[in-house]
Amino acid sequence: MMAVLFDFSGTLFRIESTDSWLRAVLDQAGIALPEAELSQAAKALHVSGALPGGPPPAQLPDGFAEVWQIRDRSAELHRAAYTGLSRQVPLPDPALHDALYDRHMTPAAWAPYPDAAEVLYGLCERGIGIGVVSNIGWDLRPVFREHNLDRFVDTYVLSYEHGIQKPDPRLFAVACEALEVEPKDVLMVGDDRRADVGAADLGCRVHLVDHLPTSERPDALRLVLDLVD
Repeated sequence: MMAVLFDFSGTLFRIESTDSWLRAVLDQAGIALPEAELSQAAKALHVSGALPGGPPPAQLPDGFAEVWQIRDRSAELHRAAYTGLSRQVPLPDPALHDALYDRHMTPAAWAPYPDAAEVLYGLCERGIGIGVVSNIGWDLRPVFREHNLDRFVDTYVLSYEHGIQKPDPRLFAVACEALEVEPKDVLMVGDDRRADVGAADLGCRVHLVDHLPTSERPDALRLVLDLVD
């Protein structure tokens, strides 16, 4: 194995809870809500799928399916999709919907899985190239820098920068070309059984992990070191 590609959300990093997300934005705006009202709004946002990196929508609003399917092809589509879902939930100030979207793009909203640094370091020690291939609508590089993990990553291939989203094999091909490796020598590690398995169509091996809170998935990435060995 000459290179490993990783997904971002649910694989190397986990987004904060919907409750934490909403509280942070309300605090920043100086808005205090009764606890019961805050909890109710957080639950509604959770069900709506408004938190990028969180659970998918329980049900898409009417006329929303098309933009949802292509949301990761541009920054504009990504913001429109998620703020559109957020706006299904009444909040005390309409500006909070954009503030919520902005919050999720900050490093403070993300935490690496407990074994992420260990595994990335181990791959580097073995001389394995590392890429991040993500369906996303914004630049995640600052998240890696803030958590001191960017030093391990050789290339980032982000869907919105290419107008292509997983499972399209072309996105994985961009990463292979950047790392100067053949797909047969590449392992793709992700959590999405639809999107990430697209790498197999290019000829990469695929290893899937479960999209769980960091406290519930302390060491699932360590198997990657065994797979490359």
